[in-house]
Amino acid sequence: MPAKRSGKLYLVPAPLDFGCAVQAPLTDALPAGTLATAARLTHWLCENAKSARAYLKRIDELHPLAAALREQQIVELPREVHKKGDAGFDAKPLLAAAVEGHDIGLLSEAGMPAIADPGSSVVRAAHELGIAVMPLVGPVSLLLALAASGLNGQNFAFVGYLPQEPTARVLRIRELEALALKLGQSQLFIETPYRNAAMWRSLVTTLQPSTRLAVGSGLTLPQAMARGLQVVQWKLEGVPVVNDTPAVFAIGR
Repeated sequence: MPAKRSGKLYLVPAPLDFGCAVQAPLTDALPAGTLATAARLTHWLCENAKSARAYLKRIDELHPLAAALREQQIVELPREVHKKGDAGFDAKPLLAAAVEGHDIGLLSEAGMPAIADPGSSVVRAAHELGIAVMPLVGPVSLLLALAASGLNGQNFAFVGYLPQEPTARVLRIRELEALALKLGQSQLFIETPYRNAAMWRSLVTTLQPSTRLAVGSGLTLPQAMARGLQVVQWKLEGVPVVNDTPAVFAIGR
């Protein structure tokens, strides 16, 4: 008897309008092939089941789902993965359906799973189990912001979130600026919505006047904004980001 074929793990991008007041059509950010592949999947791993169902409902309006929404098998990643990160977490039990031959989709709430979001443990487990990993085409906010920043796209680093405590945040900003200026390595980071303005104030008051500072906000949406200037120029313009829209920040030379 031939060995049972394992399913595949599909990394399914989501639009970048999660949590935004206005949602753009899915076809503005995601190709038909990605949406069609997502529509045929019936097993899912995700950050949040509620937002996963909302996304699948939007897909269903364009490509009928292979199984009704209530019949989709949706499993959330453990909360510890959200709080402590993917390092050291054994996700193999979450891929039991793929071992049995079912294709599985991995979802984050926005953008590409496992990029600035949980999911790397699932991908790692798939490789260890011999399950093929298939990344699908879709928006990645970090790369969109970098491309539009005017900063070095040949050498860059994503450093996640900066400290919330003001003194620690200032020290981290200075550390990243030193790296950017010495190595020419663009430094990218993000902040939770409703803290954008506080982050911006810390940046323009801490960075050197000639350091270049870029921000991308609401990318792929009608209200998208992406701009990079020297800090001395930003000080004449005011705060460019709104607090309720996700943003990516970058510093460089």
